Amino acid sequence: MDTNPDDLLVLLAVSRSAKFTTAAQVLGLNHTTVSRRIAALEKTLGGRVLSRAAGGWELTQLGAEAVLVAEQVESAVRSLGQPGRAPDPITGVVRMTATDGFSAYVAAPAVVRLRRQHPGLSVEIVTVTRRALQQRSGLDIEVVVGEPQVHRAEAFKLGEYVLGMYASRDYLAENGTPATVEELTEHPLVYFVDSMLQVDDLDAPRRLVPAMKDGLSSTNVFVHVEATRAGAGIGFLPCFMGDLHKDLVRLLPDAFSERLPYWMVLRPDSMRRPAVAAVVQALRDQAVQHREALLGLR
Repeated sequence: MDTNPDDLLVLLAVSRSAKFTTAAQVLGLNHTTVSRRIAALEKTLGGRVLSRAAGGWELTQLGAEAVLVAEQVESAVRSLGQPGRAPDPITGVVRMTATDGFSAYVAAPAVVRLRRQHPGLSVEIVTVTRRALQQRSGLDIEVVVGEPQVHRAEAFKLGEYVLGMYASRDYLAENGTPATVEELTEHPLVYFVDSMLQVDDLDAPRRLVPAMKDGLSSTNVFVHVEATRAGAGIGFLPCFMGDLHKDLVRLLPDAFSERLPYWMVLRPDSMRRPAVAAVVQALRDQAVQHREALLGLR
């Protein structure tokens, strides 16, 4: 029995969202039709193409092989409107998660540059600061802080960045400039919400200056930066963000220079997709180009 190309494209949509309902909306179908198409495909191929996972559906080995063919079908359909041109394999949707700062200053410019060459590529970035997931249905790339402990995934170090203590010039003029670690305890800390911090490597200020009291806390690093600039206290900030603002002063750089690694985590099958491989390489290149800023060297 021949495989129906429409069924392959339905599987491709499900693989990108990990949900039947989302795939149905994208394709203009209903949930029942998507389910029926997947069942028909599994009957044709003689095995399961999807398995239940936390948060949605995950491709089986057979499903991953079918998606590779589906991407070729999708690319061939797109090329019909471009006679004489070979289809661009770097197309479709790549989904990734990363921290707020990495997403803005590394991932965003990398994707913009890549899409100039491959306009059929679409990248979705969800900003989170958490440990790497054990199940990553519908997710192609994760960028996390600290070495991840993961199964059924590939992980490699992407680069490093440095965090330091910062305060605004106006805040220091009004409250004095701490000259020692002990004097930091007289000032409020601007940092992550302690009870919601999921990454152990980011506990540095509370580990190094445990007597320092929280002033303003947030789950978003951009809030840390702007609150520090507004005079909420002393912020523990990534240097590649703090150094962008002339109204911020870095304090005690010899005592506070926390160096942390960025790691990238991929599903084992992800790098088979040319689009994912291209995004991975673009992120690696951007991290290298941005190295001095990440390490607070400029």
